[in-house]
Amino acid sequence: MTKEAFNERWNTNSMKWDMLEERYNNPDLWPMWVADMDFQAPQPVLEAMREVLDHGIFGYHVRPKSLYKAVQGWLSRRFSWEVNTDQMVFTPGVVPSISHLIQTFTEEGDGVIIQTPVYYPFFPLVRNHNRHLIQNPLVETESGYEINFTELESQMKEGARMIVLCSPHNPVGRVWTKAELEEVARLAEVYNVFVVSDEIHADLIFQGEHVPFVHAAKGYQVETATCLAPSKTFNIASLQLSYVVFENSSLQRRFENQLKTNFVGIDNPLASAACEAAYNEGEQWLEDLIAYLKGNIAYLKAQVAENMPEIKVFEPEGTYLVWMDFRGLGLYGEDLQTWLREEAGLALNDGHMFGEAGNGFARMNIACPRSHIEKGVQLLQHAYEQKAVK
Repeated sequence: MTKEAFNERWNTNSMKWDMLEERYNNPDLWPMWVADMDFQAPQPVLEAMREVLDHGIFGYHVRPKSLYKAVQGWLSRRFSWEVNTDQMVFTPGVVPSISHLIQTFTEEGDGVIIQTPVYYPFFPLVRNHNRHLIQNPLVETESGYEINFTELESQMKEGARMIVLCSPHNPVGRVWTKAELEEVARLAEVYNVFVVSDEIHADLIFQGEHVPFVHAAKGYQVETATCLAPSKTFNIASLQLSYVVFENSSLQRRFENQLKTNFVGIDNPLASAACEAAYNEGEQWLEDLIAYLKGNIAYLKAQVAENMPEIKVFEPEGTYLVWMDFRGLGLYGEDLQTWLREEAGLALNDGHMFGEAGNGFARMNIACPRSHIEKGVQLLQHAYEQKAVK
């Protein structure tokens, strides 16, 4: 199978498909890295965007009230989360949102906690604003990862001002339980720590259920901001639309003032139309997607267990990203990267990108046609067998 079989993305300025030469110095790697999907967005989304295109005028645009209603309905149906439309602040992305939240609610030198291995932009988001980066490594167990609450309490007690919570967690795929989130909320109340909850993968759940952090925090006096977006769910990341939900109106005003200071917030009519259509008409598409992704995960896990037993797959409870442990092969750091590129011909996200706790690991994106997974497994198995021979 060649890349031409996936010509929907090849030579389309796709980061995943067309940046292999720039990123890995090899344009022929099989791309299973960037966290987007190799599937078209739902038809209602495409049709809504065509209507905007057909109108043909792209002057300054006011965000429609119907978009707020669509978001409100989605959160209510999917999470039993009743949000007033005036609690939402729209932004051009979750990462920029977190950046502005750090600037708004912490000062230079303040401690900001992240839970490694974790989504790699979290590191520069903290450091670039001259905040003190505090790593709270997750505890690896046979069945998955857990939060080290003893260390977390110690770090909060020492004066951390904020924690950026990844929920569901990228890259390890945990869907945090209500009890786990309640303990985070309890500690945050005791030590007056602001909780930024990145819930961009909230819709992509395979095991358990996604609990919005604000639900777990009920009964606790905790400052929170929840970051969400339709981008991962419906594969519309390049449209750059997200939103932050606040429970406290005074905190919300401070955040809005921060955005105004930086002239952030003009509406993109294509993004608004896409988001509204996705939330109003994309539910069945999402259910079908989740079923398909479960099949991809099951296939990958079974093939690796049967044919490559020294590689461990952490089955994700949520997200379409699979955390894989290559330490059983004795591969770490540069050696692992070289082996994946030169021997397997695969472009995966290097585990070290997610912090030192990711050394010896890699992240695989399974949001693609099954044939794409099969090709990736074939390449990995061939390299595995060649290594065993040597």
